Amino acid sequence: MTVAALGDSLTAGYGLPQGDGFVPQLQAWLVDQGADVTVMNAGVSGDTTAGGLSRAAWTLTPEVDAMIVTLGGNDYLRGIDPAVSRANLDGILAAGQDAGVDMLLVGLSVGGNYGADYKAAFEGMYADLAAKYDIPLYPDFAAGLRAVAGTVDGMQALMQPDGIHPNAEGVEVIVDAIGPVVFDLVQAVE
Repeated sequence: MTVAALGDSLTAGYGLPQGDGFVPQLQAWLVDQGADVTVMNAGVSGDTTAGGLSRAAWTLTPEVDAMIVTLGGNDYLRGIDPAVSRANLDGILAAGQDAGVDMLLVGLSVGGNYGADYKAAFEGMYADLAAKYDIPLYPDFAAGLRAVAGTVDGMQALMQPDGIHPNAEGVEVIVDAIGPVVFDLVQAVE
């Protein structure tokens, strides 16, 4: 089976050797668990939810059985209105539903620099859309990092020098945390 990972630089593996990014590490993890799966990298560095929406149709080719949607980080970094991000994600999930693929929505925990209302609206859109489409939600792409790191210094050890993108070890931590949820998605499709 084929799982498309539609996302941004975190999905694409920005700054990492090809085999160390999220998609190849996730595929290796899933294969180690016994899944017969190919994870397709549909991540584009710098992409917003609008970019993801524009790519959804060509990502959802006939061989795609499931899709992981990991978008929103660049929307947050740019301060895009959460209502706009929500509408774009809604369009992506509608395209996946129309294509008949199982989906997993991956959210983000964001800072409060745009205010509490922005943070609540941004983080809340993921849970609302997962409920609307009756699909699983992994609430925070970086949950594994936060759990393992424990401190700011611990987090730095798992990040590239830019402080935004995980290093290969950080990706491994992310995959170890999200892997079981993706494995459940794969099992549901098989």
